[in-house]
Amino acid sequence: MLKILHFADAHIDIVSQGRQDPASGLPIRVLDFLKALDTIIDTAIAEKVDLVLFAGDAYKDRTPSPTYQREWGRRMMRLSEAGIPILLLVGNHDLPPATGRAHTLQEFETLRVPHVHVVARPCILRPSDLEDLPLQVIALPWVSRSGLMAALQLSDVRPADVYAEIGSRLNELVQTWLDEVDPRLPTILTAHASVQSARYGAERSVMLGNDVVLPGSMVRDTRLDYVALGHIHKAQDVNEGFHPPVIYPGSIERVDFGEAADDKFFVIAEVEKGKTSVSWRKLEGRRFIDRFVAVNTGTLLMQKVMAALPPAGELKDAIVRLVVEYPRELEPMLDEVALRRAAEPALEFHLIRKPRIEARLRLPEDQTVSSLSPLDLLEIYWKTLNVHPDEITALQKLAAEILGSSNLAEE
Repeated sequence: MLKILHFADAHIDIVSQGRQDPASGLPIRVLDFLKALDTIIDTAIAEKVDLVLFAGDAYKDRTPSPTYQREWGRRMMRLSEAGIPILLLVGNHDLPPATGRAHTLQEFETLRVPHVHVVARPCILRPSDLEDLPLQVIALPWVSRSGLMAALQLSDVRPADVYAEIGSRLNELVQTWLDEVDPRLPTILTAHASVQSARYGAERSVMLGNDVVLPGSMVRDTRLDYVALGHIHKAQDVNEGFHPPVIYPGSIERVDFGEAADDKFFVIAEVEKGKTSVSWRKLEGRRFIDRFVAVNTGTLLMQKVMAALPPAGELKDAIVRLVVEYPRELEPMLDEVALRRAAEPALEFHLIRKPRIEARLRLPEDQTVSSLSPLDLLEIYWKTLNVHPDEITALQKLAAEILGSSNLAEE
């Protein structure tokens, strides 16, 4: 039995703004990501895992600053010094923005850091490639669309077609390698890609037709004993209850309010031939609190808005968003200073104002709706929407043409 720690989508530089830590000079939110990474590294060393498998995207920026590369490198060196083999898969955010430039994990290859193995191209790794671990790994790093188009000499091809071609080629490769693996040894597939039927997280940075999507039949192949995925930020087992486990551990820290309710994890997998058990390890991370309140009258407005905030104890060190919806005429009654004072225990407080505009048709006192033509009513309607007078003239002219055509048709 092999004990493997699997994590992905560290993105340690994804939130590089906000309040800074005076001791390190780094943004506090960056320290949140590094704290999660430290928890993962500490667990790998304490539990003496046989392999750490990182399924891609160390950074958000494809050209990270040396400071962030230093912080990532320090943590990889801790694993190296502990003698733990590390497999680093290159993700889409690890690839350079231009052909010929080094990817973000290149220095580990260049310096030949002990026990650190970087995978930048699809390959199969056998025990001799994995420090004699009794294991074989089929590795699929991110394959860029431009790289495949150049290799296949394709031009003027729709992106969706290119991504479909990438998926097809990868599937053929995997099937070939599965036919060649030693059936006595456990086999892992690791990939930085989307998989059919996987649930996206709130980040949804990949759009349908603009992403490599691996077929579900590939990852659910029973010749595999574990599938270690990265790229989608929502933690999930795409083959829950069946063999092999097909695991997205998700990102290691919450990025924004879209992930406020998402728990964050890394995974310890105990892998055997034909049998794998998975232990989800929860990462606490920074708390996000997202509240909404709608008020319709000025009566007790601030009391109602204040009541939407949680107690000070819950606010402490959290990132808080309060969305307030109200009629525009009540704008002067919303005391932002008082709200910010109440939210002082929070690390960050975001107040989102959503004033409502009441659009009403107001007719002159001596007129009724029945006394006005459709064009007259339409002109009043444009004015309630605060449409510019020049645009109203153009719209009225167009409406007159449409109404005139309609009347001719009836005749």
